[in-house]
Amino acid sequence: MPKSAASPTYTTFDGDDHFHDECGVFGIYRHPDAAAHVALGLHALQHRGQEAAGVVSYDGTQFNSHRALGRVGDNFNSQDVIRTLPGEMAIGHVRYSTSGDTVLRNVQPLFADFKFGGLAIAHNGNLTNAYTIRKALVDRGCIFQSTSDTEAFIHLIAVSKGSNVVERVTDALRQVEGAYSLVAMTKEKLIGVRDPRGVRPLVLGKIGESLILASETCALDIIGAEFMRDVEPGELIVIDKKGLHSFKPFIPTPTKFCVFEYIYFARPDSNVDGRNVYQIRKNIGAELARESGIEADLVVPVPDSGVPAAIGYAEQSGIPFELGIIRNHYVGRTFIEPTQQIRNLGVKLKHNANGQYLKGKRVILVDDSIVRGTTSVKIVDMVRSSGAKEVHMCISSPPITHPCFYGIDTPDEDELMAATHELESMRKHVGVDSLVFISFDGLYRAVGLEGRDADNPQFCDACFSGEYPIRLADREAGPAPKQLSLLKTRD
Repeated sequence: MPKSAASPTYTTFDGDDHFHDECGVFGIYRHPDAAAHVALGLHALQHRGQEAAGVVSYDGTQFNSHRALGRVGDNFNSQDVIRTLPGEMAIGHVRYSTSGDTVLRNVQPLFADFKFGGLAIAHNGNLTNAYTIRKALVDRGCIFQSTSDTEAFIHLIAVSKGSNVVERVTDALRQVEGAYSLVAMTKEKLIGVRDPRGVRPLVLGKIGESLILASETCALDIIGAEFMRDVEPGELIVIDKKGLHSFKPFIPTPTKFCVFEYIYFARPDSNVDGRNVYQIRKNIGAELARESGIEADLVVPVPDSGVPAAIGYAEQSGIPFELGIIRNHYVGRTFIEPTQQIRNLGVKLKHNANGQYLKGKRVILVDDSIVRGTTSVKIVDMVRSSGAKEVHMCISSPPITHPCFYGIDTPDEDELMAATHELESMRKHVGVDSLVFISFDGLYRAVGLEGRDADNPQFCDACFSGEYPIRLADREAGPAPKQLSLLKTRD
């Protein structure tokens, strides 16, 4: 039906131009308030996915599920909801919707009944052979209910000849390629696993006698749980009434943790793979200051992700730190944009210049990355309009030149500014007096290494280098499909 000329246009806008992690996971075993603790853990992981959330519990008799579109606080904010999720074992998931519609059938945890009983599963990452596996399974007669690559695990478990659930899960894991951290739950067990390269984080914790699996340590903090250790790359954890069991079902391989977790994805108060994220971001800022040597009056972060690096930059350089841009934390993702003029003002819904501190000053803006560059252009224009004498921009990541295929929502390569522009062209486009990206070696020094090993990088940095540590099987097989979990869906 045609839209009335008087009707406003509803557009999704978040004032953002960042990469987005797709999801976060949380699971707890043997706790009387399991679902409530999962919901709290998902609150702490909300930064890893803002558009859908789900919890599945087991009460000794049956599995109970509540999955919904929207944020955790919108859907798990009452005792009425928690009462529908009884039991001492539960897992949960937060999801970031990327291209295509957010639909309930893609919201995790996914659940299925098997010969051995029910199993719920939630996954963070992306399978690089998901399209190939899906096609083979469909040819065998499997019927998929979602477009999420997570469902491939369910069907692989279903057709496995393993004699028990752990053998079936192991069999399924050996057939997939890609980056993943997942939690699964049967009526007797809580299971957690990281891919052999350890691209995505997963930690183990405890509260009292209850054991916990979570994407980040900040999710342990919110419930007063104790951090025990990181789940190791290639490790499969099984928790049951006999305790914790660790298996190593994969051939050992060099680890390739995602370095962008330190730059942007992880919450700054988390400890990831033995490193404090906030301290690393400050270290990155200090390295930027050493590498740039810009003379200026103020160091101003692009909030919120640029704040720790800007603090480190200011401390190293001796240039005063000021909140020259203020972020509005209460902006929703959808609003009415009746005209192009209003649409162009969109960035001010989220950021506003603190003009009194910027007027007549030489300003260094510190941000975590430049993706398309659209927000950077608007931020710089806003700072200049407030009277800044000079505007310089320092970025706490190397130039992003390649898309990610390991569970991060990224634009196509031709939409990445650094893939289509030289540095000077980028500087002119963004509208700054100088533009500095941290070097590879500076980034690696910030995480405590001497520099980047060019022959065998210590982290996955494919979005900067184009060196993909895990085979992109689906793309090699033919016309490059989009990540399966990002396919446009229709109900």
